[in-house]
Amino acid sequence: MNGYLRTSILLAAMTALFVAVGGALGGRGGMAFAFVIACATNLFAWWNSDRMVLRMHNAQPIGPQDAPDLYRMTERLAANANLPMPALYIIHEDQPNAFATGRNPENAAVAVNTGLLNRMPPEEVEGVIAHELAHIRNRDTLIMTVTACLAGAIGMLAQFGFLFGGNRDNRGPGPIVGLLIMLLAPLGAAIVQMAISRSREYEADRIGAMISGNPLGLARALTRLEQGRQGFINQAAEANPATAHMFIVNPLAGLRMDGLFSTHPSTQNRVQALVQMANTMPGGPPQRPAAASPWGARPASRPTQRGPWG
Repeated sequence: MNGYLRTSILLAAMTALFVAVGGALGGRGGMAFAFVIACATNLFAWWNSDRMVLRMHNAQPIGPQDAPDLYRMTERLAANANLPMPALYIIHEDQPNAFATGRNPENAAVAVNTGLLNRMPPEEVEGVIAHELAHIRNRDTLIMTVTACLAGAIGMLAQFGFLFGGNRDNRGPGPIVGLLIMLLAPLGAAIVQMAISRSREYEADRIGAMISGNPLGLARALTRLEQGRQGFINQAAEANPATAHMFIVNPLAGLRMDGLFSTHPSTQNRVQALVQMANTMPGGPPQRPAAASPWGARPASRPTQRGPWG
């Protein structure tokens, strides 16, 4: 419950910030206007997010005939999570990464980069898919839409608050205080929004490890993903940085710390949490024999091999 409690507290903080800024700058009329416009914008984006994001990253749909092993793996993990089978997509991108999208579990999709399939053994791919299914089960797209709605409303109030006449009882803040609120309120909203995003990643790691039954497999996958992120530039993500929070690890270059302005926790912190989870499981961490990759052995002379998509 810690992840859900943390998210609830952060959402409450975002709501309180909206009320405080709205009351100080926009009054009731300004609050209502900003809230309605911001929610309408973000709800439209949420409803169409799957098609929009998949198109941005040139994702191609695949079926069981295109990648039978990946499809069967996802189908099995979705059954473990009591979820319908999501649509599967492949992104031809060398950087190993993946993301989930969709407005609800019945309209969800999981997109996997070819760089991930080329460089990861099955148990690590399984951990990544389970993490993305956890996002779908937790309805994180809805949570982040609510967060974006509040953050957008705060930003609108900060920019246009005085156009609504401010607080007409003549007890509102002076011009200097009002200016500071206009500058600092969107910054505070962005910090809370990114903190919620980081909290959802930790929760998806925990639930994903439960779905796969192998926390160490996901921990190893995160380590390999972080190494791949630093070695390859994801041009589509760099061109659309607003989608960075959707990926399992931050696809953008330069963010390596669990800082206030990072959309993802530190990979090292996530790995440590998964190792601790594995150590507390009954019987200790699962010891699985090394399995041959269903995508074919990787010869020493070749750094990558063809993926299961064709």
